[in-house]
Amino acid sequence: MSGDDASVVDPSAEPTPAVPELDPLFDPASVAVVGASPDSFYSGNLVNNLLDYGFDGTLYPVNPNREEVWGRRCHDDVSEVPETVDLVVVSVPREYVVDVVAAAGDRGVPVALVLTAGFSEADEAGAELEARLAETASDAGIRVVGPNCIGVMAARGATLTSTCSRNPEPGRIGLVSQSGALAFTTFFERAADRDLHFSHVVSTGNEADLTLTDYVAYLAERETVDVVCTYVEGIEEPERFMRVAERATRNGTPVLTVKIGQSDLAEEATLSHTGSLTGSDAAWEAAFDQTGVQRVPDIPDLLSRATAHTAYGTPDGDRVCIASTSGGLASLLADMAAERDLSLPDIDGETEETLLGIDELLTYGGFNNPADIRGYGAEVFPEIADAVLADDAFDAYVFAIGLPGVDERAATIAADLEAIAADADDPVYVLWTGRKEPDDPTETPPYARLRESVPVYEDPGRCLDAVASTVAYAADRDRAVGEPSRADLASALDAADGDADRVDAAALDLPRGRVLTWTEAEPLLDAYDVPVVETRVATDADEAVAAAREVGFPVVCKVDSPALPHRTDAGAVRLGLDSPAAVREAYADVTDAALDRVDADEIAGVLVQPTVDDGVEAILGVAPGDVFGSLVTVGPGGVLVEALDETATLVPPFSRADARRAVEGTALADLLTDRRAGEPLSVDAVVDLLVNVGDLAAAVDAVAELDLNPVVVTADGPVPVDALVRTRR
Repeated sequence: MSGDDASVVDPSAEPTPAVPELDPLFDPASVAVVGASPDSFYSGNLVNNLLDYGFDGTLYPVNPNREEVWGRRCHDDVSEVPETVDLVVVSVPREYVVDVVAAAGDRGVPVALVLTAGFSEADEAGAELEARLAETASDAGIRVVGPNCIGVMAARGATLTSTCSRNPEPGRIGLVSQSGALAFTTFFERAADRDLHFSHVVSTGNEADLTLTDYVAYLAERETVDVVCTYVEGIEEPERFMRVAERATRNGTPVLTVKIGQSDLAEEATLSHTGSLTGSDAAWEAAFDQTGVQRVPDIPDLLSRATAHTAYGTPDGDRVCIASTSGGLASLLADMAAERDLSLPDIDGETEETLLGIDELLTYGGFNNPADIRGYGAEVFPEIADAVLADDAFDAYVFAIGLPGVDERAATIAADLEAIAADADDPVYVLWTGRKEPDDPTETPPYARLRESVPVYEDPGRCLDAVASTVAYAADRDRAVGEPSRADLASALDAADGDADRVDAAALDLPRGRVLTWTEAEPLLDAYDVPVVETRVATDADEAVAAAREVGFPVVCKVDSPALPHRTDAGAVRLGLDSPAAVREAYADVTDAALDRVDADEIAGVLVQPTVDDGVEAILGVAPGDVFGSLVTVGPGGVLVEALDETATLVPPFSRADARRAVEGTALADLLTDRRAGEPLSVDAVVDLLVNVGDLAAAVDAVAELDLNPVVVTADGPVPVDALVRTRR
């Protein structure tokens, strides 16, 4: 669903996206490797890894140029394999791939993993082959991973990749990456070095058939997966991805993502790497926010946050207690907690009294949060933990140790922390910033042994990012459960088409590929309850004066011309007209200004409107997206658009709660409620208008662009005083 000719509500989008059956891929009982050869880097290493890392199923090498490999007979063709295997791995020259996949499909094989490169990422001929591969897979009823895929891994199933330096240990993180090299080198290796392990790792390749969204849908349903991590370059069906991610969020599986494409350079690199479009970054931010997907800046952050989701249950709230052996570290953590909107309730009452009674703390006067327990406090961590863990004022705990992690003292601290975390009902995070490398390199230091049972963070920022991630997920899940799903919102729009007004709106014969006149645009806006200022269209000066008397002085006169959408720039607008004579003069002036730019037959008339003031200006609009069909924008309007440069983006359809969060996420909400020169204005009324604009954007395919700027928010509600509507071709 990409390109300007797509609507946001994709009519082909599944109400509940299907979950593909991928057990034969991740845990096959039998595998045929076509192109199997010990001399091939890809197929040779894949088979070596498959056998070395515990595959106990049946392996069938297929290679007409070999008699025997890996102590097994080589078959000439998939059709000669003595059974219908669960999985076919394809590593042959690209011109043979389609035939191999077709033969496997005819044999009834459910999944093919295509390692071969040289498809759409290579040249036009490769793109044509990839299209044939997709069509063949669909016709043959076989699912295809890749092509140009480095492989997949399931720690409790099979390791099917040429790039895996060590035996995968079972973890509870599912990883889906659109970069194969990053998946099995950077992600896998960094995680293993930190005793962090994956349940599944997927390199998606070119996604001729199975896509990143399919893998997310599958992994989110696995009992062995606590969190799904993704590395995203571009997604062809963003609406389907949003529905899958939303379902995962609702059902208890967080989705974290590194999404590239924030810079022009990154976008250019993506185009040359996979041929996919990264899309509007603001749109992706909106899509992630609306569906509960957490976007993280880089790979170490992704792993740090994923660790928390696998180790701890979802916290009940954002109230954190921090105890630090360093006063400076405590102050730093206080600032970092505030930056992440984490609450630090006071340590008081019985908890404070208990802590003050611990002689080793050497504390005078009382405790703050974060609590500076000094280095001596590390000696009495169990007593400190007993006191704070019993306090219902907190939802999560951080013990920050600014001491070496390699000596005998560290061994005692590590043992205490392990017991504390195991017994606690709430999440207990360990931040250990001291020395990590022991004098004896063959020795496993205490902090590393502790890391085998609980996450140990070494960077203060990443530790609090992890805490904030679990808190944010809890809020996102509760919000998702309490709001209508995207499928529900789309269904509601379909049901609304049964209303007479909406039927008329859908049936409007809108001219295509141009800006609409006021007469053409007004019925569309009215059908979706988008109010506009009272407007008359005049075709001569006398009509303009009569219209001014009807709407009431003072008035505004502006040319109405599809060929002149930016009439202010052309000088074709006059404001503050308070007499018939002024209106006559303005009519002539704006018409002459327009005729300097366009032909007379391109002018539909002059709009006469009452002056609307004494309000707050906002902007609402619909813009075409390069990946999402349409995007809706809201923020401060008028001159404040450039002055504040602060707007929020939404992907329609969206809920009223989404609309409110968007408005409150900009300065517009404060401008409405904190007025020095008047009474507060209604945020709810702006939210209602934003929802209506979103419904229009989602339901009316013909609308490519809608610009309501300014919308003057008055005590009587928001009133757009200018509306530009452009239709798709």
